[in-house]
Amino acid sequence: MRDPIVEEVRGIREEHAAQFNYDVDAIYEDLKLMELESELPHVSLEPRRLSPRVVPGIIPVATSE
Repeated sequence: MRDPIVEEVRGIREEHAAQFNYDVDAIYEDLKLMELESELPHVSLEPRRLSPRVVPGIIPVATSE
């Protein structure tokens, strides 16, 4: 079953990417520029460190922090 909203978003994304010849760096720069020019509020959060997960049968690897 196709969702018309998802299809619309995918179409817009495809058109935007095609404008930049699918160059990820150019797409990113354009999106950041659009974000800066927008009057809508946006939030930047610091990355969170995740707690190590214990997975049975997996031996943890020591990291140097």
